[in-house]
Order: sequence, then C-alpha cells, then structure tokens
Amino acid sequence: MESALSKINAQIQALQRRAETLRTNRRATALQKIIRQMRDFQISPEDIQGAYAEKKAVRRQRQTAQGKRDSRSVVTPKYRHPESGDTWSGRGRAPRWLAAAERAGASREQFRI
Repeated sequence: MESALSKINAQIQALQRRAETLRTNRRATALQKIIRQMRDFQISPEDIQGAYAEKKAVRRQRQTAQGKRDSRSVVTPKYRHPESGDTWSGRGRAPRWLAAAERAGASREQFRI
C-alpha cells in the first residue's frame, strides 16, 4: 500500500512539472507573437500602457454612470470632535478621540453633527 501511494505521488509530481513546462512554453510563444505584432504595427510599450490606463478610466466612468458607487467615494461625516475638528463617518472602528471620550463617560451623541 505504501509503495503504491508513493508511486502515485511521484506520478502526480511528474505531471505537475510537465504542466508547468507546457504553461511556460505557451506563455513564451504568446509573448513572441505579441512582440512580433507590436513591431509589425509599430506599437511601443508606452502605447500599450496608455491604452491600458485609458481603458481602466473608461471602465470606471461606465460603472459610475451605471449607478455603481465608486469604492473610494467620500462618506459624509456624522461625528465631530469639538476642539480639534476631527470627523468620523460612523463607519468602521471608532477613532481614538471618540473611544477615549466614551471611556471618560461622554455619550457618542454629544459629538453628532
């Protein structure tokens, strides 16, 4: 039983090495094809970078236009520290100034905007 299992494990490892070699070869072939086409059409790496950045910007505009919120959108603050003016939206972990005030006996509602 032990030798059969070790034999199977050896076969698995051999197949994994073979699969990795095939992936590497396919990737190299694809890269050569891309470089050949870039030369044929006189496309520089900077052109690719610019087109890639432009496509990302268009995708982001499309998502915003479709009503999807940008994950980096600003949330209106709900709480303000009276002395420093620091604010907190009420999302996530409470800031240190608010946590300290609550430990001292203050109510969160005292800081509500």
